[in-house]
Amino acid sequence: MGEKIELNIVGLTSGHSQRNSYTLILGEEHGELKLPIVIGSYEAQSIALVIEGLTPQRPLTHDLMFDTFTKYSIELKEVIIDQLKEGVFYAKLVTEQNGEQHVIDSRTSDAIAMALRAKCSIYTYKNIMDNAGIIYDAEDEADLDDAERSKQTFEPKHKEVNSLNALSLVELNKELDKAIQIEDYDRAAILRDEINKRS
Repeated sequence: MGEKIELNIVGLTSGHSQRNSYTLILGEEHGELKLPIVIGSYEAQSIALVIEGLTPQRPLTHDLMFDTFTKYSIELKEVIIDQLKEGVFYAKLVTEQNGEQHVIDSRTSDAIAMALRAKCSIYTYKNIMDNAGIIYDAEDEADLDDAERSKQTFEPKHKEVNSLNALSLVELNKELDKAIQIEDYDRAAILRDEINKRS
């Protein structure tokens, strides 16, 4: 398949033309090219939770799958985005169990959500990066799809965000617990950020 290129998550943006979709931006470990991948809102939330360091009250599907891997001593070694067909990326999970390696087909968004939980590397091949990679500057959104639409990070703003200053650390932590219990992870991320600012 050619030379493998390691990728890192650069950002997660909303505002794509497809309803309830987000653009996950992956960047070369050693290089300037970025790989924008359109993913669904559920997968975006699952990825954002790990990035934000939040633990859901109940396991999401990717948590359940990762816990199952762990229970049966299946190690996720790496994720490879190995194909691009008609604008759709395809991926593989490279796993190892009892010394035997197995490769599992996966949607790219699911593979990345799993990679984050396993803390394993994400790769693609040079030919895919050459065909689909772009030079993307955070201040220059023209290279992304639907550039006329505004992009924003996956962190919806709440009206009460400005009122958080009035809450004590104890109150903020109580609100964070409540948000996680009712699975309002957007609000939980905002509360967590405010707590971190004061720590």
